[in-house]
Amino acid sequence: MILCLLWLVVGEVGASSAVAAGAKSESALDQVTAKKPLICIEAGHQAKANLKLEPIAPGSKTMKAKVAGGTSGVFTKKPEYKLTLEVALKLETVLKGKYRIVMVRRTNDVNLSNSERAIVCNEAKADVMIRLHADGSTDPAVKGMTFFYPSSGNELTKPISKPSMDIAKLVSQQVIKETGAKLRGVNARGDLTGFNYTKVPTFLIEMGFMTNKEEDEKMSKADYQDLIVAGIAEGLDAYFKRPKDDK
Repeated sequence: MILCLLWLVVGEVGASSAVAAGAKSESALDQVTAKKPLICIEAGHQAKANLKLEPIAPGSKTMKAKVAGGTSGVFTKKPEYKLTLEVALKLETVLKGKYRIVMVRRTNDVNLSNSERAIVCNEAKADVMIRLHADGSTDPAVKGMTFFYPSSGNELTKPISKPSMDIAKLVSQQVIKETGAKLRGVNARGDLTGFNYTKVPTFLIEMGFMTNKEEDEKMSKADYQDLIVAGIAEGLDAYFKRPKDDK
């Protein structure tokens, strides 16, 4: 009987020690995870446009549609909102081992205004917000990628303009290197609702022209999407590995 009692006590102590060790291990893992940068991925547009108006910036009297319908592939017939979500989900898969991820949307059946999308990333305290879009033109010959970041001339976005520009430049270099696409520019914008409500570093990539046959077809192919995603991931890595003096 004494031996049985002794075994029970030792067994309970051993189990408690194992639980405590497990708790410490989980706590350490949580700390490591918490140190990973948080990336907020926003797939532009949605299945149904919301043309109701909202201020272009907090307190502004200038109004814009809450979320426009976006463009669509002239040749593939794929709408922009489907393309951006395809790339966003691929990007999440590639980044999630190295970064913490917040997805603004995972389906096309949402109703989120541009300001609400920015607020999602603000409230998550994201380190970077990535906005995925595709371009369109009345000229079918126009092609290439354009990157945008918040303007320093806008008082609302001035605090995030410099880091946003830095990451936009780094990502653009890597995406162009991976895809071989034409770079149309890395430009500041002060007229985008999504930027004006954002309080974290952010950039927008126009991945190509859906009105150009070559780019429309390329952007719908999984292997080309993979190249875009690889470039974005490499640009993010370069941004977070910068020397402290450059930050």
